[in-house]
Amino acid sequence: MSYKRADDILPENILEILQTYVSGEAIYVPKKKECRRRWGSSTGVNEKLRVRNEQIFDQHQKGISTKELAQRYYLTEKSIQRILREMQVTPPMEQYGFD
Repeated sequence: MSYKRADDILPENILEILQTYVSGEAIYVPKKKECRRRWGSSTGVNEKLRVRNEQIFDQHQKGISTKELAQRYYLTEKSIQRILREMQVTPPMEQYGFD
């Protein structure tokens, strides 16, 4: 993230309003909601988690215990139970916004 000088980019009247709240301090201006990306979308983490969770669900359907799955995937049994619960409620492809 790069910093920009407010007096270089903002109109004087807006700069004066800002200075009544903060003066000489750095502030963060968040992106508009419609410009934000989903967590993990740029790195592919969502896709990797979706595939992993589908594998966990499939293996559990084949009889592998939550304890064994937790050991295989280095997760807690509670995490495995949560994944299984979510996979039963939501079809796998829809869980991460894939249609």
